[in-house]
Amino acid sequence: MEFTPGPAVHRVLCADCGTPIVPNSANLCVACLRNTVDITEGIPKQGLNKVRLTDAHFIWTEPHSKRLRVSLTIQKEVLTATILEQVFEIEYLVQHGQCPDCAKLAAKNTWKGLVQVRQKVPHKRTFLYLEQLILKHGAQKDTISIKEVRDGLDFFYSSRSHALKMVEFLAGVVPIRSKSSEQLLSSDIHSSTASFKYTYSVEIIPICKDDLVCVPLKQARAMSNINPLTLCSRVGNSIHLLDPSTLQSCEITAPTYWRAPVDSLATVTDLVEFTVLDVEPSGVTRGKWVSADAQVALSGAFRSSGLKEDDGMMDHENSSLANQIFHTRTHLGGILQPGDSVLGYFLSNSNFNSEDFAALPSHRIPDVILVKKAYPNRRKKTKTRNWKLRSIAKEAGEEGETGAGRGVVGRMGGRDQKKVEEDYELFLRELEEDEEMRGAVNLYKAKSDLPGAGSGLAGGKTRRKAHFDMDVDEGHAPQQEPASTDTEEVEEPDFPEVKLDELLEDFDEMTLDEQAS
Repeated sequence: MEFTPGPAVHRVLCADCGTPIVPNSANLCVACLRNTVDITEGIPKQGLNKVRLTDAHFIWTEPHSKRLRVSLTIQKEVLTATILEQVFEIEYLVQHGQCPDCAKLAAKNTWKGLVQVRQKVPHKRTFLYLEQLILKHGAQKDTISIKEVRDGLDFFYSSRSHALKMVEFLAGVVPIRSKSSEQLLSSDIHSSTASFKYTYSVEIIPICKDDLVCVPLKQARAMSNINPLTLCSRVGNSIHLLDPSTLQSCEITAPTYWRAPVDSLATVTDLVEFTVLDVEPSGVTRGKWVSADAQVALSGAFRSSGLKEDDGMMDHENSSLANQIFHTRTHLGGILQPGDSVLGYFLSNSNFNSEDFAALPSHRIPDVILVKKAYPNRRKKTKTRNWKLRSIAKEAGEEGETGAGRGVVGRMGGRDQKKVEEDYELFLRELEEDEEMRGAVNLYKAKSDLPGAGSGLAGGKTRRKAHFDMDVDEGHAPQQEPASTDTEEVEEPDFPEVKLDELLEDFDEMTLDEQAS
């Protein structure tokens, strides 16, 4: 067999390094060509639209490095009839970001809607109750920030529709009137678009539950000829007034009230404690109210003590009224018994700056108007409550939307902090004593190993220990002297207790026990 040699291969030298290579249009070897031309320059990380992608795969990295490495193989025609293939790596850095809506929430002063809620009263109990209604119905979910001011709260929203939704919610739970205003931020004359900030001012009627209200005579005749001297028995999206002597009631809607507004003669801070001497029901009932004729005296009347006449006694206790028996007609005939304590308004010892009250005939003004039953013996003891309330988070951006601590009401602190603590305790007592009011809010079970809210008169809600308070060893804690058995008083048997089936589980505090077997 004869050997036939192949055709001779003609080679040329590389123009840069002089290496023999197969002739090509660039007259360069592959290494020199890659050093001269970089086809990966300017390639965007989002896509490869100028080169041809032939292969791609991930390169392993540490999971916690927050980096992604990708190896790409691409091809591109660099010169005439010359295609270059190259392998390179792209490194991506993982960064956490926010969507535009969340970025607006995190920034300051980016709100588009503001709802200003105000009530011209000297206490915060209305807003404590309003806070619980907001939590129960989830009306706080669109709120980006809440700020406490002197007479109310400010709710900030990222859009106008959320602010309008809040105004509609308030109109459904409390009697209000509202007005709106807008402020121009920017405008575009070419596209006829503009950006505004919207503010809604909401004012709540300054009448609260158990307030004494004197309705003008002309207005009282228009409302079924009710007695002008009434008690506020309930506050919803309208106020309900009750005549305790006849059990006649009427309802005043928000538009009707604002056409002819009236103020409260007295509030719950003006209540005086009385002792029931005798109760005789008259047989007239309306719902839970039972009309009765009662004989009452000031608490501590007819007592014999060694104190001097002016030692630690109020003016009305020093006067001849201290040992006087008052006859009145009340709506509490169903719950009062002789010997009970009851809170009421002492009109014989009061002076009201009201033209409507001064216009009433003297024979139509009773000496005492009883409001609600009191439980002084039980309130003296610091027994913890088995339930608690939740509150809205203090500031936007804090962890969680709700919590078990103090929320938006009472954030200002300073001189008002003590007053807010007293209002909070009174609000807790109202929830205990009013089952209808208790049904409108959510009560949660308190942990048995943590102290709950106290029910004492002086302490009110159990407070958290300050940051620099001294720790006291339980074994060496100072022991209090036992109370004298002579002054020990029996608790009221009909003290209102919150039933266990009315409480909800606080799921935010439920955690998995890692040490459980």
